[in-house]
Amino acid sequence: MRSTTILAVRRDGQAAVAGDGQVTLDRANTILKHQAKKVRRIFGGRVLAGFAGSVADALTLFDRFEARLEQSHGNLPRAAVGLAREWRTDRTLRRLEALLLAVDKENLLLVSGSGDVIEPDEPVAAIGSGAGYALAAAKALLAHTQLPAREIALEAMRIASGICVYTNDQITVEEV
Repeated sequence: MRSTTILAVRRDGQAAVAGDGQVTLDRANTILKHQAKKVRRIFGGRVLAGFAGSVADALTLFDRFEARLEQSHGNLPRAAVGLAREWRTDRTLRRLEALLLAVDKENLLLVSGSGDVIEPDEPVAAIGSGAGYALAAAKALLAHTQLPAREIALEAMRIASGICVYTNDQITVEEV
């Protein structure tokens, strides 16, 4: 996935998800918007989710994911597995081009349309074109500072925006 960066960080019982605001058109050749919100609070604000990929596809996934959270009474892993199963097997959803990062105070998950539900080994994950840069910066900050999750996410995204041409510095951060 190009043209965006989403980063999730958990530390000391807190979780933060940060996303840049850049929206591009024509296979990332034209910047269409600078301040899009790609991170959302869902399930009464107890779960944070961010997406990389097509905006329309991601909005569809947010709706489906929130419905899965309602069905599972807020159980994030169960909702993520249900969404991944539905996404992979449903004819319409199968064509969606997006990745989803979801986090609550206990879990951090990456969900894809190929049926992947991945809980990373470390309390940090990233998706999108600047994912590698944001992930490396966040891991370094986790290892060598005592910054809270929100500050790590924000600073790592600032670093990524200075390196990745598909990531801008109009950063949204949500925290639970």
